[in-house]
Amino acid sequence: MSTDTSTVTARPRRRPVVLTVCAVITGMAALVSCGGDGDGDEGAPTPTPTAPDTASFTGEVPSALASEAESRKAEARASASAAASSASAAASAFEASVSAEAERARAEAEKQLKNVEGRGNATNEVSMTGLPLSETNGVRALVVNITNRTDETASYAVQVDFSDADGKVVETRYVGAQDLAPGKQAHPLAISRKPPEPPLTAKIAKAQRY
Repeated sequence: MSTDTSTVTARPRRRPVVLTVCAVITGMAALVSCGGDGDGDEGAPTPTPTAPDTASFTGEVPSALASEAESRKAEARASASAAASSASAAASAFEASVSAEAERARAEAEKQLKNVEGRGNATNEVSMTGLPLSETNGVRALVVNITNRTDETASYAVQVDFSDADGKVVETRYVGAQDLAPGKQAHPLAISRKPPEPPLTAKIAKAQRY
């Protein structure tokens, strides 16, 4: 009988121990879950971030790539604008140089033809081609085609007369070409300052090779 009594009385003594251990473990778990003051506490749970509600956003989200693209576009526009300005300046300078050269040739041609009698020695080396008024904004202009048919470099002076319906010369223009190599051509313009109406007739009055 003593063995049975010992067995019965031993079980109640173990239960408080088990309950105490469980209580200690439960308390430690509570401390761990609530504690956040310790540095380097690897056992602490990491909070899970929650995505913002984008439905309440307005406008567009800034993009670094978009900003870079806009910057590149702005640089390209600035570069193109600078190139266009440079080209325009170069064109203006070229126009001015051509006009200056044409004026020098005109003055020299007029000078060379002053003492030329008859039609000159180069009428067979000069011809004219008219330009439509629609292409010259209503300005009467002719292309004077000069061809050096000799075997030496030569300069040319040409006089173009504009006559009315009665055959009266109402305007005279001079054009020229300097130092034209053998077989080469020049195409100066003879431009009338008279209005397009009434019609005028143009002809090569003189052409001198010198």
